[in-house]
Amino acid sequence: MTLSRLLPAVVLAALLPVAAAAQNTFSIGLGPQIQPGYFGSSDYETGIGGSFDIQELNIGPLHFGDSNGVDAMGLGFTGSLGFINERNGVKYRELAGTDPIDAAIELGGGITYTAQNYYLFAVARYGVTGHSALVGDIGADAIFRPSDRLELRVGPRLSFADDEFAQQYFGVTAAEAARAKALGSRVGQFTPAAGYDAKGGLLGQGVEASAVYDFTPDWSMKALVRYDRFVNDAEDSPIVRQGKDSMTSAGLVLTRRFSF
Repeated sequence: MTLSRLLPAVVLAALLPVAAAAQNTFSIGLGPQIQPGYFGSSDYETGIGGSFDIQELNIGPLHFGDSNGVDAMGLGFTGSLGFINERNGVKYRELAGTDPIDAAIELGGGITYTAQNYYLFAVARYGVTGHSALVGDIGADAIFRPSDRLELRVGPRLSFADDEFAQQYFGVTAAEAARAKALGSRVGQFTPAAGYDAKGGLLGQGVEASAVYDFTPDWSMKALVRYDRFVNDAEDSPIVRQGKDSMTSAGLVLTRRFSF
C-alpha cells in the first residue's frame, strides 16, 4: 500500500532532535481510525489515519505562524491528506451492479488562523490516485484549555467537491442502474432507469470534537470524533438513500512535533 511508504518518513521525523531556536515547525501523526466503508454505508470499518501540520514556516523574509511551546498563533499553513476506501459491488452486495472504484489518496493543503480561543481553517485536496477531482473543507473551532497539557476543541465543518467527485461517489449511470435492477440490489430499488447525475458543491455539513493531551512539548495524543450529514446532491443520491444519510468517524493519533 502507498500508505506504508509514509512510515519511514514518519519514523525519521520522530528521531530528529528539536532545535532550540526553530525556524520551521511541523507535526506528523499516525493512529487507528473507524469510519463507514463508503459514503452512505451503514457498516463501519477500521483503518489507519494520519495528520500533518505546518505550525511555523519561514521562507526568506516571509514568516507564517508563531511556535510557542506546542501552540502556533496567527496565520499559518497546513498539509491535508485524505484517503478513501475502494468500493465495489462484490464486497458491498447492496451496491451490486455499480462500477468498482479504486482506493483514492488525496493530497493538498490550506491556510489556518489560530488565536488563543479559536481556530479557523480552509483546505483543498486533489486526488492523486483513485480520482482526479478537487475536494475541500472549511471549519472553525472553539478552543478550551482545562490544564496546561489538555486542549479541547469543537466546531462546525463544511465539505465541498467538484462535479467529478460527486458523480464518482454519489452518481449512478443508466447502465449501472440497469445492472443493479437486474441483480436485485438495494441501490437499484432507489435509482431511476435513467440513472442519477450528481453535481458538486456543498455535499456535507457536520461537527468535529477533539481532545489533545501533551505528554511532552514534542509528543502528544489526539482523540477525535466527527459527525457529517450529507446535503444537496449527496443526500439525494441512491447510494446514500439505500444506506445512511449521515456518517460518524473517530480516530486516535499519536503526534510528533519536530523543528529545524
